[in-house]
Amino acid sequence: MTMMVPRPPAPPAPTTGRTPGALVPPVVRSGPGLDVPDARGRTGLDRVGRDLTGNPDVVVRDVELLASGWHVLRRTTLDQRDRHGRWSTVQRETYDRGDGATILLYDPTRRTVLLTRQFRFPVYVSGHPDGLLLETAAGLLDEDDPLTAVRRETAEELGVVLDRVEHLFDLWTSPGSVTERVHFYAAEYRPQDRTGAGGGVAEEGEEVEVVEMSFDEALAGIATGAVADAKTVVLLQWAALSGPFRRLGGSARRPPRGRPACGPVRRGWRAPR
Repeated sequence: MTMMVPRPPAPPAPTTGRTPGALVPPVVRSGPGLDVPDARGRTGLDRVGRDLTGNPDVVVRDVELLASGWHVLRRTTLDQRDRHGRWSTVQRETYDRGDGATILLYDPTRRTVLLTRQFRFPVYVSGHPDGLLLETAAGLLDEDDPLTAVRRETAEELGVVLDRVEHLFDLWTSPGSVTERVHFYAAEYRPQDRTGAGGGVAEEGEEVEVVEMSFDEALAGIATGAVADAKTVVLLQWAALSGPFRRLGGSARRPPRGRPACGPVRRGWRAPR
């Protein structure tokens, strides 16, 4: 029988390491983002996560601020209990860039979608041929709620002011290291809805190309690599599997019995029940 180890008590005061158990004054941390404002006016950035109590198998011991630029990099030390009841101490780095929102604009009559193309240096430096990605309109929430943010980004990037918007789901896109949660939306558009030029906010260094293309071409681009952005792939597959283009796909034929429902998306197909 495995003996369950009790949850560790609150972290003790730091020790010198030379004399075991000898107490020393707490470490004084000072600098931008800590006790004085950083370039974005933020303080207390090392407090995030210290008050978490939702998981009894995790005890946060310390949070260090590693970098405070436009976004925030932290290193958290925590005790974690495994399924056998054993505790271990681990460190995790998290990159906090805030949450975001993205939206797929589609025209069900003409079977088109409205996307953006823009240069992304992180993908360019990590192997993309030219760094120009086809994407759904998206942006960080900043101080807005998700719906307000996605309407703002649609107007700025695509030149479309939306009326009805459908919320689909929320996903963490890189849970191993990035705290960002993305809110996914979809909405219909018509040619006359494009009342603005789009292109992003020049004052913020944005240079966004508006790209209208057939849904079938965009969906096929996933396999060819022409569409390589994760949020865009998710939304295009949603549109094909349970979104507007499945509903308009004609009669719903089942695959032959015994044949797995996999491979390329086919219009009108349903997975076997």
